[in-house]
Amino acid sequence: MFETIDELLAEHAELERKLADPAVHADPAQARKLGRRYAELTPVVDTYRQYRKVGDDIATARELAAEDPSFAEEVTTLTRQREELEERLRRLLVPRDPNDDKDVILEIKAGEGGEESALFAGDLLRMYLRYAERQGWKTEIISATESDLGGYKDVSVAVKSRGTPAPGEGVWAKLKYEGGVHRVQRVPVTESQGRIHTSAAGVLVLPEAEETEVEIDPNDLRIDVFRSSGPGGQSVNTTDSAVRITHLPTGIVVSCQNERSQLQNREQAMRMLRARLLAMAQEQAEKEAADARRSQVRTVDRSERIRTYNFPENRISDHRVGYKAYNLDQVLDGDLGAVIQACIDADMAARLGGQE
Repeated sequence: MFETIDELLAEHAELERKLADPAVHADPAQARKLGRRYAELTPVVDTYRQYRKVGDDIATARELAAEDPSFAEEVTTLTRQREELEERLRRLLVPRDPNDDKDVILEIKAGEGGEESALFAGDLLRMYLRYAERQGWKTEIISATESDLGGYKDVSVAVKSRGTPAPGEGVWAKLKYEGGVHRVQRVPVTESQGRIHTSAAGVLVLPEAEETEVEIDPNDLRIDVFRSSGPGGQSVNTTDSAVRITHLPTGIVVSCQNERSQLQNREQAMRMLRARLLAMAQEQAEKEAADARRSQVRTVDRSERIRTYNFPENRISDHRVGYKAYNLDQVLDGDLGAVIQACIDADMAARLGGQE
């Protein structure tokens, strides 16, 4: 472990030197990249320095205890403190997901259950928007297809952090566990007999790609324009402003019709396409990334559920980690912290186990 730390200390010092050079900031993308890595390494360096200092304090306390037994208790306290710092170091040195500081595009699609599923998709969207607001993140609806009763057949939202997030506090670091099938059990508004129904909605979480990360050949794209459908303001449904982009080599299709102009819709569709292509490239390049994404939704089938929202019992259950709580109303209002933390803790335990 300490050989690794020596390398990280040297890298941290080199990054500090580069970031102090005004010439580096002439390239904002490079400066951001260096700044993110520096922020990632700083907790490791700070914790290691504390660890070394406590070690020196223990040596001093032992010398004093040899002459005055009252210092023995201080040795015990400092030793316990050093063990805690060593455990913290061990956690900080676990290899992190390289996407953790990225922003995301989150897609929600209604599945089984018709209008009730679309209404539930709307509930999930509101939950994520409220959670993002609590985190101080920015959100932007990229594309949405509303249902007749006010839910969503599908909706895509960009979620962005403000500034450079601390390690483990980025949007992807928190929301990557949300990908999968979410099941709801409740009495639908369309149910006249008061019977509880089960329906599902699918959530897909993609790290947003910067333009420099994904190269797209314009010759590989088929771009179709069509007239926007659904509710809209003046001129939304009267011009061919909606855009559908097909990436011919992969067959990926994205569309956007929410903006007023064809150009704006095209830009939003390209953002979604880049995110999907980046995710696909990472799947192919890293088995770990592929394993992580296999847990995300493929088809909105209740048998693939990751989480259940039971309204009669006010209960939320995450089936991957065994989490269960009876504060569903609060969770749907954006209080997702404990649910997501349970997933983070399980993931960290698995990573630590893999290290050992």
